[in-house]
Amino acid sequence: MENQPKLNNNKEIIAFLAERFPQCFTTKGKAFPLKIRIFQDLVARIEELNNVSKTKLRAALRRYTSSWRYLYEIKIGIERVDLEGNPCGKLEQQHVDHAKKQLEEAKAHLQLKKAEQQIKKPKPAAPNAKIPTQQQPKHSPLPDSAHQIVKPIPASSTPSTTMPELKIGQTIKVKAGQKAMNGTVLEFVKNGIRVQLSSGLAMIVRAEHLQL
Repeated sequence: MENQPKLNNNKEIIAFLAERFPQCFTTKGKAFPLKIRIFQDLVARIEELNNVSKTKLRAALRRYTSSWRYLYEIKIGIERVDLEGNPCGKLEQQHVDHAKKQLEEAKAHLQLKKAEQQIKKPKPAAPNAKIPTQQQPKHSPLPDSAHQIVKPIPASSTPSTTMPELKIGQTIKVKAGQKAMNGTVLEFVKNGIRVQLSSGLAMIVRAEHLQL
C-alpha cells in the first residue's frame, strides 16, 4: 500500500473511489446521492493509503456532486447512500431545489459560452476578396463605468430598428442559443455588460446577446 502512486486530479480520484466503493461512487451511468458529511467517512477509511490528500479529495467530491449526471439524480424521496451503499436518509425538497438551481446555472453558462464561441468564429472570406493592406482600427472597449449606456442590437432586429438605452437595474433578456432568459443589468465593464439572471447567476455578456 505504501508504494501506491499519488492521485493528483479529480478524474483519478473519482475512478479510485468508484473502484474502492462501487456501491457508493460510479464513473458512468446512474449516480447515487451521497450521505451527508461523507467526506469524514472517506478520510477515516482511506487515510491509511496515504495517496490522496484531503484537499484534493474534497475538490474531487465537489466536482462529483456538481456534475450534471449527479444532479439529475437528486429527486424528492430518493435515498442517500453511505460508502457501502446502505440507505441513510431521504432527499428533501430543499436538496432538490438546490440541485435544480445548480443545473440551471450550469446550462445557462454553457449556452452563453457556446454563443460567445460562435460569434468569435472567423467568417469565410468571399471569393477573390482583396486583403486590406492596412489594419482596420479597433473599436474602443466599453468604459468601466456604471453610468455608461449602450444600444444593443438583437439578432432579430433590422437596420431601422431602434432600441432604448440600457441603464443599471433595467430588466432585459439574455439570448443564449435559441432561448432567452430574464435578467437585470448590474454594471457596464470593459469587456461587456454584467447581468444577473433570474436564477441568481451573474455573468458578463456582450451587447448583442441582450434583448428588451
